[in-house]
Parts: sequence; C-alpha cells; structure tokens
Amino acid sequence: MTETLKPMIYIACLAAYNAGKLHGKWISAAQDVESIQDEVRELLKLSPEPFAEEWAIHDFEGFGRIRLGEYESLEEISRLGLLIERHGEAFAAYAAYVDTESATEERFLDTYLGHWDSELAFAANVFDELYAHEVPEHIRGYINYDAFCCDLFLDGHIGVESSTFGLHVFYDI
Repeated sequence: MTETLKPMIYIACLAAYNAGKLHGKWISAAQDVESIQDEVRELLKLSPEPFAEEWAIHDFEGFGRIRLGEYESLEEISRLGLLIERHGEAFAAYAAYVDTESATEERFLDTYLGHWDSELAFAANVFDELYAHEVPEHIRGYINYDAFCCDLFLDGHIGVESSTFGLHVFYDI
C-alpha cells in the first residue's frame, strides 16, 4: 500500500512578509504552470501592501522527500506536482532518489519495479519469477533468499527508497 500525496506549495507575498505581515496561500502544485501563476498573481493583487510583486515558497507538502527551494521555478513545481499526482508517492521517491532534474516520467516508468514490503520480499519474488520453475518442489525449502537478496542489491543496479508502508524499488538508477 502506498500513500497518496497531494503536492502543495505555500506562496508568501514578500512585500507583506517584509512589513511584518503574513499574507500567503496554499496552492496545488498539481496543475499547469499558467494556473499556478494566476493564483500567485491573485495573491499579490490582494496583498495588504501596495505594489506587491515578489513572492517566495515558504512551505510545501506532498512532495515526499523532495526538497524545494524558496525560489523554485513554477514550471518545475508544476511538472513535479503533476507527475506526483499521476504516479503518487512512487514518483516522489524516485525524484528524491535520482534528483528532480533527472526525474522524468519516461525514466521513472522504465526503472520502477514496484512497491514492496522489504528488499527480501522483492528478492524472493525475483527469484521465484526467474528460477522457481527450474527448482524441484522438494528442494525449494533450502533456497537462501537472504543471500540472493544480498547479491541482488550488492551491485548497485537496483535502488530502494523508503515509503510509508515499505519501499519503492528502481532498476539501474
């Protein structure tokens, strides 16, 4: 089971902030960049300070372990938000693991091997998929899944990222 994330950013009006006033708004990141820009413009228009033009991201949630900067581009926010909405926590884990600039939907889909309770559960599944048909039933109890798991993750071609309820597994990161 994986957690559904709702990527949100808190945009603060810097004119109000510098005047000691809190004026900001939580905005969904899972929308096109033009919609986010419209919401930022509306926030600045309603500022308690005249001539408010500058803003910053003062908080965010629903991005998993991805860290956003105060002045992250709205294009990047939208891109990540839409991909997290489409693929959930798995994409957020992937983007945090490889770095957000390298995290494309195509690469994610090519490398994602699923959500597992543990590395051992993943390794046992891989072994069974690849070799169970070759191993006689009376010998299967002697298979050392722990050793196979260790070898499987040893070469670095498979990476894991913790999730709320287990881990996400990626190939050849």
